[in-house]
Amino acid sequence: MWLYLAALVGLYLLRQWYRERQTVENLTEKYVFITGCDSGFGNQLARQLDAQGLQVLAVCFTPEGVEQLEKRTSDRLKTTLLDVTSTESV
Repeated sequence: MWLYLAALVGLYLLRQWYRERQTVENLTEKYVFITGCDSGFGNQLARQLDAQGLQVLAVCFTPEGVEQLEKRTSDRLKTTLLDVTSTESV
C-alpha cells in the first residue's frame, strides 16, 4: 500500500517538474489576438501579456475602451474597434 502511494506521489512530482520546465521561446516575437478588451478579463489579459513582452492585438467594442487601453500599455499593443457579433464589422 505504501509503495503504491509513494509511486503516485513520485509520478505527480515528476509531472509537476516536467510542466514547469516547459517554456515558450522568443516571447517578443509571438502575437496574441484578444477580443473583449474594453474591461474585465480581456483588458487585464491584454495589459499583462503586453507587460511580459508579447505583441498584443487587442479588440475593443467602444472607442473609450481603445483610448483607455492605449494609455495604459506600450507600443507593442495594437488596438482596433470591432463588434464580433456583427458580420459587417468583422
